[in-house]
Amino acid sequence: MHAINVSDGGVPKLARASVAVRRSGIAGDRQRDLEYHGGPERAVSLYPLELIEALRGEGHPIAPGTIGENLTLAGLDWAALRPGVRLEIGEVTVQLTADAPPCTNIAGSFKGGIFKRVSQKAYPGWTCASLPRITVPAASITRATGDSVTGCKCLFRSMPALYPLR
Repeated sequence: MHAINVSDGGVPKLARASVAVRRSGIAGDRQRDLEYHGGPERAVSLYPLELIEALRGEGHPIAPGTIGENLTLAGLDWAALRPGVRLEIGEVTVQLTADAPPCTNIAGSFKGGIFKRVSQKAYPGWTCASLPRITVPAASITRATGDSVTGCKCLFRSMPALYPLR
C-alpha cells in the first residue's frame, strides 16, 4: 500500500493514515456523481503506483489521489488482475468488479487534458466491492488471491497493528 486517499467529493483525493472500509465505501470519502461513482459494486477504487510513476515519466502532472483512486497500491502484478479477483489489504478483502473508466474530472492530471491515458487499454484502474467494515493502516500486507493470479508474488510488507480512524 502506498497511499489511502479520500475526499469530500471530487479530485484530488487527499492522503489519510487510515480509513474505515465499509460495504458502502470508505468512511469520509464521497462522490459527486453517484450514477458513475460509488455504491456497493464500486465502493473502493484502486490504481498502481508503478503506473502513476510511468505517467509522470511521460510528463503528466499525476500524483497519488489526483485521478480519484482510494488506494494507491505498489508491488502487484497489475496485468494479472481481472473482475472476480479478490485482494486482501490488511484485514479487508475487496473483489474487483470492473475497470475504472476515466472521466473528464481527472483531466488536470494529464498534459493536454488527455485523461483517456488511463483507459483500460492503456493504464487501467479498478473498482471493487468491499467486504467487512474494518480499519486499514497505510502500511499493510497486500496480496492477491484467486485462480487468475495463482503464483503471483505480491506480499511486500508486514502488517503493523491496526489503529482507529481519527
